[in-house]
Amino acid sequence: MGRFLLRRAGQAVLVAWGAVTLVFVVVRVVPGDPATLILGPDASADQLASVRADFGLDKPLWQQYLTHMGEVLHGDFGDSWRLGGGAMSATLDRFPATLELAALALVITLAAGFPLGMLCARRPGRILDALVSAGSLVGQALPSFWLGIVLILLFARQLHWLPSTAGGGPEAVILPSVTLALPFVGWLARLVRNGALEEIGKDYVRTARAKGTGEGAVLYVHVARNIALPVVTVLGLLMGNFIANAVIVEVVFSWPGLGSLMVDAITNRDYAVVEAAIVTITVCYIALNLVVDVLCVALDPRLTPQNA
Repeated sequence: MGRFLLRRAGQAVLVAWGAVTLVFVVVRVVPGDPATLILGPDASADQLASVRADFGLDKPLWQQYLTHMGEVLHGDFGDSWRLGGGAMSATLDRFPATLELAALALVITLAAGFPLGMLCARRPGRILDALVSAGSLVGQALPSFWLGIVLILLFARQLHWLPSTAGGGPEAVILPSVTLALPFVGWLARLVRNGALEEIGKDYVRTARAKGTGEGAVLYVHVARNIALPVVTVLGLLMGNFIANAVIVEVVFSWPGLGSLMVDAITNRDYAVVEAAIVTITVCYIALNLVVDVLCVALDPRLTPQNA
């Protein structure tokens, strides 16, 4: 297990380095001058040159990269010219709001998708099975920003049941989390349904039935336990997906999380915040993948760390 964790840590370092390098290049080659955004279009040439020198933008790109990577190795992503503080500090301040949104979306997806999948497996080919299958395809096709707007119009503007923005109280997290979760409820249900149907045909299920075990106990105890492995794997990936997809949803619902911070930083060419936000998301993906690998080994001892 120790060698497995060391190998994963080495892969994590390479992925993080690649993410920092990619973001560094992309944000500096797109058109636009951060000095002009800071001082405005009426700034003189001397003033613009002074700001570029302060942020190191007057140096060659390779020199900027080496200097920046040296700072990143010490955990320093620089200061945000727009927010006036450390870029990583601003990112970490917003991250709990995004984590709350993603965690609730994951709970909703699991609470709705798993029981639906088990019900479809218990009665395959029935109306519920067909509806879940169709809903899964429709949910995957719907853009999250469109779905969020529809939920706002229905539940916030027409019915007045829920607030549409973050300032509406604790219940304001419901609509954005449902927007994140809804496209994946049917998808998880289909995954659970297919896994359960595959398990139902195996010998241990026939043995349990022959011993007089009730159909509910067979399905919800024996079968559910044996499909836990793929479900855990998918849930770990979904959590990372929710954190990344929150970028769009947070803008729609004015949610004060990492996604809205990153959009503002990209719009204003705030290099330091963009890089800090993307590296934070990348590290979350890496950590979630590592947790999933460890859980898979724990759930199924036949999986060795070398094969996980």
